[in-house]
Amino acid sequence: MFSSLLQGRCVRLNWKSVVFLMMSLILSHIRITQSSVNSNNPEVTSKSSSDASHCPNDTLCTDLPNSCLQCNFNPQCVYGAEINVTCVPKTNVNCHVDKLKTAAQNEIKRSMICRYCYQTERWEHTCEQKGGCNSIDSQYKTNCTVHPELLCMGHRTFMKKIPCNWTQGYRWATTLIVSITLGGFGADRFFLGHWQEGIGKLFSFGGLGVWTLIDVLLISLHYLGPADGSLYI
Repeated sequence: MFSSLLQGRCVRLNWKSVVFLMMSLILSHIRITQSSVNSNNPEVTSKSSSDASHCPNDTLCTDLPNSCLQCNFNPQCVYGAEINVTCVPKTNVNCHVDKLKTAAQNEIKRSMICRYCYQTERWEHTCEQKGGCNSIDSQYKTNCTVHPELLCMGHRTFMKKIPCNWTQGYRWATTLIVSITLGGFGADRFFLGHWQEGIGKLFSFGGLGVWTLIDVLLISLHYLGPADGSLYI
């Protein structure tokens, strides 16, 4: 029995691989944070309606999502009424028209509800969360972007006040203490609800200490928060 166990392969941890994975994690958090900062920049927000980087290439223009189109809106339409609009692809969107159809038939016709983008319902747009809430503030300003399948007038990204999303007892100071003292066993990840990462951190002994230090840094900078997407108290 012991001979069979001795013949088993041992898993060796490569320090270079561990450091590479940890640095990749840091860089991914930095990119996410930088994108959040850019979205709060007024210049970026004003250009968001013409952004076509997410649009598909080499497809029929009539198959483009609504976020890749520029439409002729009538601002005097009746609010809440369903209207038809004529649209064209945004600048820098690469698409092709159906050669079997006439020019009139190749016009992109879409239906929409007469309203501005900031008038869409809460479930029709996605808002970026911030960590600046405290016990005094009940709301905070952030950038919200309507879903790609929706058509609306005005900028697709707009500023809006949303309620602070409090958690059930997740205090930043408590989380930081747990990360410093028991982070090597994944206790901070378990505490925040990141169970999969917590198990990986536990069995890797905190990434031989590297993962532990990174999580302490991320929590101290509010980059790592509760798994439910809410904010620290």
